[in-house]
Amino acid sequence: MEKPYRIKVFGKPGCAKCKTLNQRLDKLLANKEWAEFEREYHDVETVEGLVAFASAECINPQRIPAILITRKDEYTERYAPVPTKEPTQTDEVCGKSKLYQYVGLQTDYTPAGKGIISPKMITAVLEEARS
Repeated sequence: MEKPYRIKVFGKPGCAKCKTLNQRLDKLLANKEWAEFEREYHDVETVEGLVAFASAECINPQRIPAILITRKDEYTERYAPVPTKEPTQTDEVCGKSKLYQYVGLQTDYTPAGKGIISPKMITAVLEEARS
């Protein structure tokens, strides 16, 4: 059965950060607290993954891995990105990794972001999607 929320993960093969992000999501989603979320992985080096990535229209290709939270529309039965309630350039928990228009994260490779998407950051965007 499809869940109300789908986390679209954009990554590529051989990427250690992509592997770590998927492991963190798997561990988090094993918890009953996040039972309404499911993960959907998109390899951006495949045609299907590239189409999904381009359709997202909000992630910088140089900031992969990334996640985009989507919610199933009860009328159309399709998943659509969850809009950010209060768009800001940075976030206290997520820093510059937070997406601006939609709920999600992209890797911040600057010295401040250190290329890390932490479990705390993931939890913050999942909570935002539910609120």
